Amino acid sequence: MELVQYIVVNTSLGMNKGKIAAQVAHAAVSVLDKVDEDTVEEWKQTGMKKIVLKIASTENLIELFEKAKKRAPCALIMDAGRTQIESGSKTCFACGPINEEEGSKLFKELKLL
Repeated sequence: MELVQYIVVNTSLGMNKGKIAAQVAHAAVSVLDKVDEDTVEEWKQTGMKKIVLKIASTENLIELFEKAKKRAPCALIMDAGRTQIESGSKTCFACGPINEEEGSKLFKELKLL
């Protein structure tokens, strides 16, 4: 069993690469508060694998987030609105780290960012 953290980015907002990187970092860190310590430690010891995926709309992002959070720890990131995008915009969410097999079922329809 390999543990993986999945991060799903809302590409409909037109964020530049730097903004996306910052939002992904927020998500990667925020979700860890919801994961048990043993899982986080195991994930750290095995390389902290992450898979970053893209989704085409806020509506689809929220729908997938609601589905994923029923099966694993998730954190939805909403922007503060200080730079490129409107305050409250849902930029991305992180899920896990979870078993890669479980994650591949949840996120199989998405492509890599």
